Amino acid sequence: MKVALRWPRTLASRLSLIFLLSLVIAHGLSFGLQFYERYQSALALMLGNFEQDVALSVALLERLPANERSAWLGRLERPNYRYLLSEGQAGAPLDPATAPASVRTLQATLGDDHDLRFSTVADVRPHYQAHLQLKDGSPLTLDVRPQVMPLSPWLPVVLALQLLLTVICTGLAVRIAIAPLTRLAQALGDLNPNAQPARLDERGPTEVADAAMAFNALQARIAAYVKERMQLLAAISHDLQTPITRMTLRAEMMEESPEKEKMTSDLGEMQHLVQEGVAYARSMDSAAEPARRVDLDAFLDSLAFDYQDMGKAVRLDGKSEAVIQTRPQALRRVVVNLVDNALKFAGAAQLAVQQRPAGRLAIQVLDRGPGIAEHALAEVTQPFYRVEGSRNRDSGGAGLGLAIAQQLAMALGGELRLYNREGGGLCAELEL
Repeated sequence: MKVALRWPRTLASRLSLIFLLSLVIAHGLSFGLQFYERYQSALALMLGNFEQDVALSVALLERLPANERSAWLGRLERPNYRYLLSEGQAGAPLDPATAPASVRTLQATLGDDHDLRFSTVADVRPHYQAHLQLKDGSPLTLDVRPQVMPLSPWLPVVLALQLLLTVICTGLAVRIAIAPLTRLAQALGDLNPNAQPARLDERGPTEVADAAMAFNALQARIAAYVKERMQLLAAISHDLQTPITRMTLRAEMMEESPEKEKMTSDLGEMQHLVQEGVAYARSMDSAAEPARRVDLDAFLDSLAFDYQDMGKAVRLDGKSEAVIQTRPQALRRVVVNLVDNALKFAGAAQLAVQQRPAGRLAIQVLDRGPGIAEHALAEVTQPFYRVEGSRNRDSGGAGLGLAIAQQLAMALGGELRLYNREGGGLCAELEL
């Protein structure tokens, strides 16, 4: 089974992986070289001490009387080797290719004066014996259990601390390096031509400052472009009202005829379309309205009472007891457009407020009208988009009411969502 290695998707994880791997490999090599150097130094020192100790011990045993030698064996014994005044244990000859370094040390120390023989001893750990004869012919066996060079207990702790410091420093470095890019990505995601542009901080390293300056310049150009186009739309729509008004007056002076009625109807639609165009252009400037604290219950109550005074079926259900910081004229225009839309296609509207997590709340405009096809829910907030069927121009609307509400909702820092209700009808929800 072949395992495919995938490169991490995020830049932070890639940089972290590169830094960590390089630093861990560097620390591993440093630790390995340090351990090898310490091992070689300790091994050379140990073999030197072993050579001197064995030479002195054998010389001492040769000079002692035979009956006193056994009394000295305990004094000459070491943790990893001891002396036996016998032939030792029978074993297989030691393979020179796999012999420990201490075997070569014994050969160099005693090989010139004694006939050495080496044999392995079956044991759970490395174990061999060196056999020789003293000058008086007495047998002597050196029983050796080579030990692995002990590792200093503080070395693994130091390595673990180094790796921990490496991880911390890598995370800090990656976070510092990625933070400007994260802020730039967030600013791009929050870029809203309808709201006051929030400038990025242009301080920091040269590359970060250049990117922030470029983003701020781009944001300013987009805002200027949108403002210019909206001013052009407002100017055209405004200037069209004069000739439309003159044409309407002239049509009124005409004699009654089917052509007069058709012309008057067409001019009325043109006038309504122009007014909606002016309203849509002005909705782009809603960010200029100062924000202030508004009692939401009183605000919605007054709006519902205004409709009720006009004989419209609009009611407010429930109280939120919320005081919000918003632009009241823009908020009123959003809710009015949504309520008008519900009254137009359902004949009645219901206002409701729901509390949401993170201190947010949703103003809902509910109706029991025909609703909107699911595939068209995302399109109805586009300018001049009209749903065919029951929601056509004959029933009112030029396709700008929801577009204006959408623009104003974005200017308020909110979000407008539309979805069909169970049992029929539409819910237009403004979350603030």
